[in-house]
Amino acid sequence: MRSLMLILCLVALSFSAFAQSNVVATVGGKSITLDEFNRRYEDVRKKAANPPTKKIFLDDLIRYEMGVQEAEKRNMAKDPIIAERIRQQLYAGLIEKDLKDKLDNIVVSEDEMKSYYASNPEVRTSHILIEIKPSANEAERAAARKRTEEINAEVKKSKRPFEELVKLYTDDLATKNTGGDVGYQARLSLVPGFSLATSYYESAIRLKNGEISGVVETPFGFHIIKKTGQHTFAEANKRLIRGAVFEKKKMTLFNEYFDKMRKSYKISVNNDAVK
Repeated sequence: MRSLMLILCLVALSFSAFAQSNVVATVGGKSITLDEFNRRYEDVRKKAANPPTKKIFLDDLIRYEMGVQEAEKRNMAKDPIIAERIRQQLYAGLIEKDLKDKLDNIVVSEDEMKSYYASNPEVRTSHILIEIKPSANEAERAAARKRTEEINAEVKKSKRPFEELVKLYTDDLATKNTGGDVGYQARLSLVPGFSLATSYYESAIRLKNGEISGVVETPFGFHIIKKTGQHTFAEANKRLIRGAVFEKKKMTLFNEYFDKMRKSYKISVNNDAVK
């Protein structure tokens, strides 16, 4: 009996020694195992350009654990700002878990890029802008539109170069001395200040080279647009086109995923409240 007890004690001591050898640090009641340390360190090493030494990383891991435990002691998860960040991480984690493999396996073919580009070409334009201040009332907007229509009529019948007429009429100081040229634009790379002006782009792609538009309204005012060029697919930015097609496929995955999920939730929407 005494021999059996001795054996059990030796086994317990041996197991305890093994357990201790597999623990690299203890913070409060939390033990950081060698396996956990190695897994985390390998993850950082793969992502970091200049990964820390193992000793420095262990110090960082101890600080991290102390910080988490301190936050838990203070019930910081109940703080509204912290709670919202946790919700954002939960959302990101769900997407990562359920859609990562599908997103990683998205393939964009050359034919898909050509098909997309046929409806979304890179176009070069010049314009005359009659600016509207954000605070403009209806009467001021109507006056600005009327002025633009009058200028547009003058542009259409004038034999003077469009560039000269830009200098006479435009409110766009950035392009006033370059003939109104805003360069090449793609649907996803509109020049700074035009990121909301999708109506500008839609009008431009319908024009023939050298053709001048009617009056086009955007959040920035009223425009008279002249199309001055269009890239062929061979000339276009393939990286941008590939990215646009990828985003379309990504959104299809997201829509299918959430449409399926929506069937499990009771949802009511008050669209009038967000007009």
